[in-house]
Amino acid sequence: MDLDLRKLRYFATVAEHRHFGRAAEQLYIAQPVLSRQIRSFEEELGCTLLVRTTRSVELTAAGKQLYDEAQQILPSVAAAVQRVRDVDQGAQRLVVAFSPGLHVSDAIRAFTSRHPGVETDVVPARWWEPDRPLRDGRAQVGYLRRSFDESGLRIVPIGHEPKVACMPAAHPLACRQELTSADLDGERMLDVPKRRTSSLEEKFELIASGHGIALVPLSVARSYSRPDLAHLPVTDAPGIETCLAVAADRREKLLRDFVDIATATLRNT
Repeated sequence: MDLDLRKLRYFATVAEHRHFGRAAEQLYIAQPVLSRQIRSFEEELGCTLLVRTTRSVELTAAGKQLYDEAQQILPSVAAAVQRVRDVDQGAQRLVVAFSPGLHVSDAIRAFTSRHPGVETDVVPARWWEPDRPLRDGRAQVGYLRRSFDESGLRIVPIGHEPKVACMPAAHPLACRQELTSADLDGERMLDVPKRRTSSLEEKFELIASGHGIALVPLSVARSYSRPDLAHLPVTDAPGIETCLAVAADRREKLLRDFVDIATATLRNT
């Protein structure tokens, strides 16, 4: 069967809001129409995606899987449509993916000053699969943190950044100037791999609520600074390498120019 992208977008919006009324408002369609479209989509797929009650909407196991797939499919399709339009209009565009907390703006400004006719854009890279925008075509180059699947990619090392322990501001350790890994023995650490679909906002909300401590890159802690959280350097924690990543088979001059400019710019920041 052919996947109906319009219905997939409808489903993804309902899944995001967990509410038909709010989803219908965002989509600018009537709620009964949206409900019929979702039921039709479920019939086409042959599986139940949503469990509806009078107060809430929950995802089934199949619904959760489809929502995860939709996060990749819909942006990838949108990027493909943009590339087609760029070709039709004779436009040049460079899209850069970036990991949370990493700032690529200096490199983009330096590149734009030399290539003013090129349109630039950015897309965020999710922390559990930072290479995804490079593989699904949404971005040509990424400013990322290792480690990730590097197969088929050319990697240019940029630098290192330390990890810090992020904890509630009222935690007994928060008054210290720095920590060692031994100081964290016995503390409840948030297990990142088991919460791979959670956003950073959720992660920091859990920390602030007293659910545990997390080791995060310093730039991430600074980007999500809030008064009820504290972050302290962990002197013996291994640092995280930052890098530029680009598909190994892409050798366009424009892309090479960006990588050269970004390498020089980001290594000096």
